[in-house]
Amino acid sequence: MSNPYLERARALRDDPDAHYNCAQAVVMAFAPECGLTAEQAAALTAHFGSGMKIAATCGAITGGLMVIGLMGGGDDAYRAFMTAMRAGHEGMTDCADLLRANAARGGAKKNHCDGMVYEATEHLSKILHLCD
Repeated sequence: MSNPYLERARALRDDPDAHYNCAQAVVMAFAPECGLTAEQAAALTAHFGSGMKIAATCGAITGGLMVIGLMGGGDDAYRAFMTAMRAGHEGMTDCADLLRANAARGGAKKNHCDGMVYEATEHLSKILHLCD
């Protein structure tokens, strides 16, 4: 089944004319449903990429938490999202740790970051019951 949020996130990450950080790509994928324009979503999340620009919490995760809040998700949605994101990454949520582990496996940074965006988008779609 098609996931329009994932399709939007992929288009944003693959846009050759713009570079959207991980938080931007996640929130922008859900912007219409959150009552935001693409420009508002991009501005809101501009400083959350690269782990808030200090390699702290991954931008895909912080973007996901913003989407949960904007869509009225409560503590259950928060816990489900964080559990899902941690499960795929040995409990890691910080950009520095995630990138270090990826590099140790020989992974490319862009592929890893794209993957984090797509993973967050898929989890959000399910947790918020936006896609079957």
